[in-house]
Amino acid sequence: MTDLILTRLLVAEADFAEILKNTRAAKQLQGARDDLLEHVRKIGSSGDLPSIVATEQAIVKGDLTRYANSADMKKSLTTALTEIGVIERHMAMVADPARYRIVNEAHSLPRNRKRDLPYDEARQAFNSHYTRLTNLDKSRLTAEEKNVIEARRGNLKTGAKLYEQMQLQTIRTT
Repeated sequence: MTDLILTRLLVAEADFAEILKNTRAAKQLQGARDDLLEHVRKIGSSGDLPSIVATEQAIVKGDLTRYANSADMKKSLTTALTEIGVIERHMAMVADPARYRIVNEAHSLPRNRKRDLPYDEARQAFNSHYTRLTNLDKSRLTAEEKNVIEARRGNLKTGAKLYEQMQLQTIRTT
């Protein structure tokens, strides 16, 4: 009996979701998400690390303001913003060979290095946020939302590679 009730409820939910998907407002929302996707991809292909980081920060701030509806979600988004701040600070350090020499020396053990570069807090933050987005991609979202998440994950991969290039260039000059 319970299985029959559950099945009816799930079918009703799916039917209403389909009806909602065909409304004018839903189509406008889909268009807005498509525009966001195009913009995120454009930023990712620019090769501009500060723009990639700033775009991700803006999206996370918007999610925190508009969509955070549980304590866990607020905590996760707040952590994401903290980690993005770490990336920004490390970008400034990496740009200064004298400052980054200290970071390089502090990460001398093999476990604190990846690809012979310091696995510093910025690289850890890139990986952490990438994982956060991967977990978000596993949730119940629309195809458009998942496309935006995939583009953001791609941007984080690009950003991490650009950051590693900055590290390499800085270490070579010291």
